Amino acid sequence: MAQFEGARLAFVDGVWVNESVRGRDLKYYIFDWDDNVLCMPTRIHMERRDETGHWVPHVCSTATFSVIRKDVSHYRFPNGERSQAFVEFQDERTPAGGGNFMADLDRALDDLAFGRKLPPPSFKVFRKALVEGRLFAIVTARGHEPETLRKGIARFIDRVLSPVEREVMLINLRGYSYCFDGVQTFPSQQAVILRYLQLNRYHAITSKTFDAQIAAAASEVKTQEERKRFAIQDFIEHLGDILNRTGMEALRLPISIGFSDDDPYNVTAVQTYLEQDLARRFPAVKFCVYDTSDGMGAHKIMISGQLELPFE
Repeated sequence: MAQFEGARLAFVDGVWVNESVRGRDLKYYIFDWDDNVLCMPTRIHMERRDETGHWVPHVCSTATFSVIRKDVSHYRFPNGERSQAFVEFQDERTPAGGGNFMADLDRALDDLAFGRKLPPPSFKVFRKALVEGRLFAIVTARGHEPETLRKGIARFIDRVLSPVEREVMLINLRGYSYCFDGVQTFPSQQAVILRYLQLNRYHAITSKTFDAQIAAAASEVKTQEERKRFAIQDFIEHLGDILNRTGMEALRLPISIGFSDDDPYNVTAVQTYLEQDLARRFPAVKFCVYDTSDGMGAHKIMISGQLELPFE
């Protein structure tokens, strides 16, 4: 219980809950995945123009792709097909690759556990968000279905969080249910975590599910940056629905939403979107953009405003 020094705990239905979350500020997070939360070994299959002018196969990491993806003079998708370049980023297993998200996740976590790699800039923030029971969205250019990403986060919790961190997370999660939803009885630990994971959003913006969502709601959205903006808007509207169901008590608390990405083009596009659109629509929300493109840390950009009732 040393983790909760100064907090107010209650013993309800045979388990501990953190009543102090009732007055805690409402922090929400939007995370890009690759090279931001984890350095996955998944590869991108491009073509590069060599010194003779011929196009040759070129396999690169996601970090390299974030730098070269706008350089159409020297790099291109094989046969002009994005799907061929990102075959390893799909759920479908083909002769050329794919279907290995969980295996790649385990390899990335092994690299951290054995000290072969350092954690990327948002790893610790994501870990802390889980322990505190904060709601989040994963917004990635991958092509996996939401359930694949959700299972990946469950694996992250199992492998990364210590027993103490896991218990703290459970006490916080029960606290939110107890204080804002009026829950008096609590299911198993696994059920509490599953409910939490189901409240979050998992947007792989090149997946079939996301394609269908775009087609139904915003067919004009085409580029990667536009798709990420759409995913961010979806998450914020999702948060609005949750807060409106919770009631006025939650709406009086300070609200902040942080977005982190290692792709400088995405960072610029999202910053512009937040400043010119969402900050005006939801001026009570403090928006923060974290640029992790240099791999050394997060460069914070603040965007904020003031209104009595957000999310209307």
